[in-house]
Amino acid sequence: MSELTGKVALVTGGSRGIGAAIAKRLADAGAAVALTYVQAADQALEVAKQIKADGGRAVVIQADLTRPTAAAEAVEQTVRELGRLDILVNNAGFLTYGPLEEVSAEELDRVLAVDVRSVFLAAQAAARHMGDGGRIISIGSCFNGRVPGANFVLQATAKSALIGLTKGLARELGPRGITATIVDPGPIDTDMNPANGETAAYQRSLTALGRYGEAEDIADAVAYLAGPGGRYITGTSLAVDGGYTT
Repeated sequence: MSELTGKVALVTGGSRGIGAAIAKRLADAGAAVALTYVQAADQALEVAKQIKADGGRAVVIQADLTRPTAAAEAVEQTVRELGRLDILVNNAGFLTYGPLEEVSAEELDRVLAVDVRSVFLAAQAAARHMGDGGRIISIGSCFNGRVPGANFVLQATAKSALIGLTKGLARELGPRGITATIVDPGPIDTDMNPANGETAAYQRSLTALGRYGEAEDIADAVAYLAGPGGRYITGTSLAVDGGYTT
């Protein structure tokens, strides 16, 4: 596949799980890829190594997105090292759950800083470099369409904020030919939410297909939106959730 040849992508949180799958999928489609990590340097370098072994280009960027300047710095480093930026994938985020009364102000600030503020600031910085055909794709959550029970207030709050942000970006940047979309994963088998975890049976029961998805399912959706197929899709969400929100 080469539909992204000549393009440059930045994937936040690209060292493992869904982010790593997205980085590798975009590279397979021909894009040069920058990926960020916080602490998992070895894993991030391994993702980049795999991309390079397959003939692609990749750079690794350390970025703690709880810092207000980190998102824009990652964008600028991508442009310096790879020459441009065409695709921004806001993947970094926290999987959080617990009773409302146990959520501290510090945890609230930390989650919103990464899941919302860094997305806004990365998009703001990326828009300065993107031209016609630019893509801003954020990874949301199936909780944007359905909150099945208690203990998910913080997760639902953070990910739902992406809906308004994305619609605003679509209107703001549409005249420049830049699209903004969300991919909402359902239960995906990663180390953060393994298919053999304590709540896995319950999560499977909430899907129409009765099973977990793979990180590659999300990566394929992102690659579609980033490529020619996504040129007329903006301001909306794509549920890749096995029928979780059906």
